[in-house]
Amino acid sequence: MHLYDVPLILMLVGLAAYAVLGGADFGAGAWQLIGGRSERAQRIREHAHHSMGPVWETNHVWLIFVLVVCWTAYPSAFGSIMSTLAAPILLAAIGIIMRGTAYAMRSGTRTAREQRAVETLLGVSSILTPFALGAAIGGVASGRVPEGNAEGDLVTSWLNPTSILIGTLAVVTAAYMAAVFLAADARRRGERELTEAFRVRALLAALVAGAIALGGLLVLRSDAELVWDGLTSGWGLVAVLASALAGAVTITLVWRGRFEPARYTAAVAVGAIVAGWALAQNPTFLPGLTVEEAAASHTVLVATLVSVGIGVLVLAPSLALLFGLVLKGRFDAPPTAPADTEPRPLAPASQKRLLAVSAGGLGTGLLFLTLLEPGWAHAIGVAGLFVFIAAGFVAIASSEPAA
Repeated sequence: MHLYDVPLILMLVGLAAYAVLGGADFGAGAWQLIGGRSERAQRIREHAHHSMGPVWETNHVWLIFVLVVCWTAYPSAFGSIMSTLAAPILLAAIGIIMRGTAYAMRSGTRTAREQRAVETLLGVSSILTPFALGAAIGGVASGRVPEGNAEGDLVTSWLNPTSILIGTLAVVTAAYMAAVFLAADARRRGERELTEAFRVRALLAALVAGAIALGGLLVLRSDAELVWDGLTSGWGLVAVLASALAGAVTITLVWRGRFEPARYTAAVAVGAIVAGWALAQNPTFLPGLTVEEAAASHTVLVATLVSVGIGVLVLAPSLALLFGLVLKGRFDAPPTAPADTEPRPLAPASQKRLLAVSAGGLGTGLLFLTLLEPGWAHAIGVAGLFVFIAAGFVAIASSEPAA
């Protein structure tokens, strides 16, 4: 691995995080749209709205992170992608704005009709955005984004079999992730009926997503040969098999009502697909443009990685605290889960050890990424940053908040 590969790895981590966490938010909005009009459906919509509350815009930070790193570290590829795929990216931006506006407006509605209209807008935008982003990814994966300013076709670059496949899969996967997360939230709050409702939805969405993914392999074979070849051999095939295994484990866990571990196995399944796509295309970034050729200068790459490291110092603890509070149900009012199911905070000594490990990981990451040149040193540096994030997340999320 070389220095020019590191920003791409960070982008893929951010993309996987957005697919999981942002996807779950989009999926919750989709369930609000198709929830129906009965009293039971109203409770389903209220639960989806409540669960999105603490994180409804937070997860877009991952999309911003991916775009900024791509813009800085791979400027020629970024310009090519943004100019050729301007239409789906614009649709995604409109969808994000519409969704945020609708969510904020919902609390100000006075009648059931107004609330339903706002929820419809939120639901439509929650489907439009992941589809548009998936279609853009499909354009890149199928080789329809050549290097240069708007060198690709502005229509067929994202309205093609691969783009439609990935866009549709993104929508269904988002609904699947949301159902798993919402079932876990309902279980924590002691809502048995809602737990069962989203359990059934998670199983159905998993089956639909699996069917689309299997059928999509035929689409890739005829429309995206590079990705097809990469996913059916070598490390790409390993990633596909890992995703399938994680998906099967998730379905089993959901079937048995073990939603908390299902959250993590579902995330692994999605992350493995993102990794598989990257492995399948490697070393090609765009047609005729490798990752090395697309990369900025050494100085810019180093400055980018240092900036990311500094940003993580602020972002990681904030997100860790937020998600720790969410997963513990600290924002639930009133809490209905039995007291003995509350996660126990870490002992002070254990927390201090984790924080020390986190600090060591950060120091290692910055040292090996900025001062040393060999590929093995950069690999250690990236591993150090992951240790920093993981250990810091666990330490902060497991701490007892101040009264």
